[in-house]
Amino acid sequence: MCILFFAIESHPRYPLIICANRDEFHHRATQGAHFWPPENQILAGKDLQAGGTWLGVNRKGQFAGITNLRTQETQDGVRSRGELVLKALANHALPTITSQWLQANHANYNPFNLIFEHDNILHCFNSHSAETKILSSGFHAVCNGDMDDVWPKMARGQQALQSYITQNDAINIDELQKFMCDTTQPEDSLLPNTGVELEWERHLSSIFIQHPQYGTRSTTIILKDTLGRIDFYETRFDGKGRNLGRQHFQIESSK
Repeated sequence: MCILFFAIESHPRYPLIICANRDEFHHRATQGAHFWPPENQILAGKDLQAGGTWLGVNRKGQFAGITNLRTQETQDGVRSRGELVLKALANHALPTITSQWLQANHANYNPFNLIFEHDNILHCFNSHSAETKILSSGFHAVCNGDMDDVWPKMARGQQALQSYITQNDAINIDELQKFMCDTTQPEDSLLPNTGVELEWERHLSSIFIQHPQYGTRSTTIILKDTLGRIDFYETRFDGKGRNLGRQHFQIESSK
């Protein structure tokens, strides 16, 4: 998962709106969103290579998602970051994922941002700083940098979401999808310096990434209404950025 946008307590009908793009190598085997057997409590796609997922929701209405940190500090032989999302969504009496647990265990994974939900509050843990921040009411973007980074595509998408949400009472999924497919690349002088070559910084600088080897594989849009009901939309794309179709799931409120 590479970029997520959040609108929290900013719309009269949907107190939580999430728009997210998953960027990955095209050859990496993936299963689209589905309820995971045998319990069917978690709705998420599946990384068939490592067995985890990049984002999902559970039947309690809780959300979790992860982004990799773009850094040269990766190491072999560590656990898959995708399992952290599953842990955050697990159906246990007490939460498996807490800030304290992440502080004690984050070194077992390559660098990441993990967004997870407790008591209807979204938290974001950054493994570089080993700190957790609450995503307060308003608009937020989380990508592949540290939590205080503001890359051009983060600012562009957050502004687009804010503009649409504040001007429309009725939410049109196609309109949200439109800005998630934005391929605009900023000027070189505005690009972040994340340690990759300039050509790759350019390729990775748009909200929607198109490249023969690596790009946006899916867009997920999640609407959670005032009663706790969830609409979950997933649109998948091929290696040329062509739309392969959309799935729509609904989860009734657990309240």
